[in-house]
Amino acid sequence: MLEVGKYNTLKIVKDLDFGVYLDGGNGKEILLPARYVPKNVKPGDEVEVFIYHDNEGRLIATTAHPLAIVGEFKFMEVKSVNNTGAFLEWGLMKDLLVPFKEQKMPMREGKWYLVYVHLDHITGRIVASARIDKYLDNVIPEYTPNQEVDLLVADETEIGYKVIINNLHWGLLYYNEVFRRLEKGEEIKGYIKEVREDEKIDVSLTPQGYQKIEGLAGTILESLKSQGGFIAVHDKSDPEVIQSLFQCSKKSFKQAVGALYKQHLITLEDGGISLVKNQEQLPE
Repeated sequence: MLEVGKYNTLKIVKDLDFGVYLDGGNGKEILLPARYVPKNVKPGDEVEVFIYHDNEGRLIATTAHPLAIVGEFKFMEVKSVNNTGAFLEWGLMKDLLVPFKEQKMPMREGKWYLVYVHLDHITGRIVASARIDKYLDNVIPEYTPNQEVDLLVADETEIGYKVIINNLHWGLLYYNEVFRRLEKGEEIKGYIKEVREDEKIDVSLTPQGYQKIEGLAGTILESLKSQGGFIAVHDKSDPEVIQSLFQCSKKSFKQAVGALYKQHLITLEDGGISLVKNQEQLPE
């Protein structure tokens, strides 16, 4: 079934000078303009495309990737404002509309706002809403401790960062569990720490096993996780480099790295240190 506002894999049925037509099901043929047609494809081949409406209201396909698809939250910049609403830059030829009724406050050109991308229930077209609360916490949170989740940093509070979990729920990431400053709009991996009785959700940047590693060793582990599992620093790095990254002496750094290595949490590489991928080796 064709999904507007999402990626679809469709078969090419016609090849013309101005593009190819794709089988949209139920007798529908959807144009993929020539500029977006992959090289060396032919009728019968399948292509992955994003489906949306052009300025005339017709369904059209593209191989370009928008900043967000239907069902996702994203910070986007206002490109223009007119008597219809605000239009966001979202990576496609056609800008994304935020109707006035979906703005919490009047949007201004050049400013960035957190929005939710969805289909308008009347027109069926893709639009965005800045009234994000109504699109969150609408389903019971069924997470398990240490479950890996996608986080979007949305705002800050007195005690931590408000994050959106898996485009479904609000969560809280406490300041004392974050080793560096996070920016609004930043997308990171995280872990469920606890779903409280009131269904509020606490998250962490590291699994609970890591959190038992305290002090400098814990900071090194958090750094590894945020950098994709590798950092280009080791026990032979210049003391100044170690000091700038971890605010510690080279001796303290070597001791912490040694402790992590003995617990099989890291491996030592020629150019730095790597996080062990086997999560089962986390300490009890």
